[in-house]
Amino acid sequence: MIKGNKGGLLWGPLIRGILVKRYQRFLAEVRLGNHHLVTAHCPNTGSMLGCSQPGRPVYLSRHDNPSRRLRYTWEMIEMPDSLVGINTRVPNLLVKAAAGAGKIPDLTGYDLIKSEIKTGDSRLDLLLEGPGRRPCFIEIKNCTLVEEGTAFFPDAVTRRGRKHLANLAGLAENGHRAVIFFLIQRMDARLFRPADHIDPEYGRALRRAVRTGVEIMVYDVGISPQGIDIKGSVDYDF
Repeated sequence: MIKGNKGGLLWGPLIRGILVKRYQRFLAEVRLGNHHLVTAHCPNTGSMLGCSQPGRPVYLSRHDNPSRRLRYTWEMIEMPDSLVGINTRVPNLLVKAAAGAGKIPDLTGYDLIKSEIKTGDSRLDLLLEGPGRRPCFIEIKNCTLVEEGTAFFPDAVTRRGRKHLANLAGLAENGHRAVIFFLIQRMDARLFRPADHIDPEYGRALRRAVRTGVEIMVYDVGISPQGIDIKGSVDYDF
């Protein structure tokens, strides 16, 4: 269970185990401390490159809702230099909570935050509105790939991500604020770059979007088995 806490998020009690394998994208096999083997839901559609190695400690949440097929959800993995949050639902919740609490300086001055806004032929994650302010459309991306202190997005080819950038660019050209927000769900990144070595088309689309007026925001987090919070902005380099 995830609940808000002064602009951050608190986990419910988490259960530590060891990752045996991730398979079929949405499933993970985990061995708990009592040696019991369980199947957990993996709430991440990406490749999870660099943060899904068998044998690593992981943290699961448990859900007793009888309508759920799987009782466990995989929330974090323990890497050598940081815990890494793998639940792609968390960034949207966290950015919304942090913006509402005034913890993101560039997103203050708005008094209304809406989620899942349909624009064009897709949906964007947030819309911020306030008196005397231009509407601010935000698309949030979960970033978990870090190599030698540099965070990269995406970790796999993403046509959907390019569609979001085109949508944001159209909004910027029409006079709205349009933001692509990269949330690094770990604590060991010093710099952000588009992953041109993985999806060069996304890198080109990101640069085009910026030239049309789309803003880039990159933030990392403080993360622990107790909760997760916005930490601070991270520099980016094209």
